[in-house]
Amino acid sequence: MHKNPLMLAGMLLMSGTVFAADTPGADWITLEEAAAKARQAGYTQLHALEADDGKWQGEGLKADGRKYEFHIDPRSGTVIKDKLD
Repeated sequence: MHKNPLMLAGMLLMSGTVFAADTPGADWITLEEAAAKARQAGYTQLHALEADDGKWQGEGLKADGRKYEFHIDPRSGTVIKDKLD
């Protein structure tokens, strides 16, 4: 299922998500793709997802109910940091 980017942005805003501290690069994966990668890594709720310091950075909850911080490589979509916050 492919969601409209504006619809996804609206849903993330309603959930308290922070957006774009920096401007994503032209060759980066999209915000929607970064959110999907975070979910694939086990995040059940995303509280923040933003472009910052040359990568996607975010935080959210995993199935254990604990809050984690993560970084996603902006080109490959690989989770490069995943730590308990």
